[in-house]
Amino acid sequence: MAKWGIDPDHSVTGFAVRHLMIANVHGHFSKVAGTIHFDPSHVTHSSVEVTINATSICTGIKKRDEHLRSPDFFDVGKYPEIIFKSTSVEITGSNRCKVNGVLTIHGITHPVILEVEYFGPVKSPYGATSIGFAAMTKINREDYGIAWNEAMEAGGVMVGRDVLIVLDVEADLAGE
Repeated sequence: MAKWGIDPDHSVTGFAVRHLMIANVHGHFSKVAGTIHFDPSHVTHSSVEVTINATSICTGIKKRDEHLRSPDFFDVGKYPEIIFKSTSVEITGSNRCKVNGVLTIHGITHPVILEVEYFGPVKSPYGATSIGFAAMTKINREDYGIAWNEAMEAGGVMVGRDVLIVLDVEADLAGE
């Protein structure tokens, strides 16, 4: 089984959450690392472990980013990492699969399923062999103890519960 190292310069973990019940706020974590064991010929034997540095959260608004790092949300002083570990992989198409695993955020772990599409491997012009993965899942942030909110005058809440998570990962061959 080939071992692939996530290339942090060409990978991003993004998210979107409803704000004021009328629009989505998007952001990302700029620091992601991990290892993927993957062979397109043996997809079901694959495994992945990803660590996201929660302090690297960025929405483009400094004040909002500071609030997201605070105990109201991620409490990065106490929980600096978000971790995903796969438990099994199911083929769903010619270059698609479901990756079952556990996601730990804010010190709380729950099972999740990532819908994944993979591309490659390819040889880059610089000689490295790389592979790409696009994955997504949706979680309820309150399941992870991230429950801060404000009620809206006309009903609803300031921040939605459902969070769409999107990973775009480029990984480089690290060995067999």
